[in-house]
Amino acid sequence: MSLTVTLSTIIIFVLSFSLSTVITASYRSRRTSSLLMWSAGLWIFSLAVLLEILFSVGIYSQLLIKSYLVLVALLVEMLAMGSVLLLRNKKLTAGYTAYAFLSTVFLVYIMASAGSLGNLLSSGVVFGLIPIMVAIGSAMISGPAAVLLILISAVSYRKRKDPKLLSIIAGVVVVSIAGSLYIAAFPAFLYYSEFIGVLLLWLGFVDFRNMMSNWRLVKKNVVN
Repeated sequence: MSLTVTLSTIIIFVLSFSLSTVITASYRSRRTSSLLMWSAGLWIFSLAVLLEILFSVGIYSQLLIKSYLVLVALLVEMLAMGSVLLLRNKKLTAGYTAYAFLSTVFLVYIMASAGSLGNLLSSGVVFGLIPIMVAIGSAMISGPAAVLLILISAVSYRKRKDPKLLSIIAGVVVVSIAGSLYIAAFPAFLYYSEFIGVLLLWLGFVDFRNMMSNWRLVKKNVVN
């Protein structure tokens, strides 16, 4: 089980790290605020998965698990912020930014003041009961973010009818939900959902047809 978990997390990390690099490069060329937030969210996701790799091989400490719980919440928050920015609604953006800041400060305070969380691993997977205040702090971030993600998904797709946008939004929602599955006592689904979410994001952000066309062109030039 532990070896399977380790291999799964390594694969997810490679995919998420590569996609984070692609989206960051896309942001540098297009300079859109939504891409900036999604890029930040995916780098946080990559870091969280890196911690999952450490957990899967038995490297565990209170600092690591507390950092992981904060990263999971921030991941959802950044992805939600990226989706909020898609709407270009100044009032909604300002309101959610203020709420996100205050709820993040509250969660960090809770984590810093909390004692030992014990061992939250089961066969190398993050799974276990967390203190009620930590759960509340996490829910204050992930709950509103998840609702915003779902609502904005419906609105954005209804406006643009873009299959790639639908894939991006679906990937964002799945990756966001993945982070809270350990709390809902579904640890086995954590890595399945992470993997599916990253694949959906790859399909949405990366133009594989264009990549293949460029590859054929490069290959033709090399041969000639």
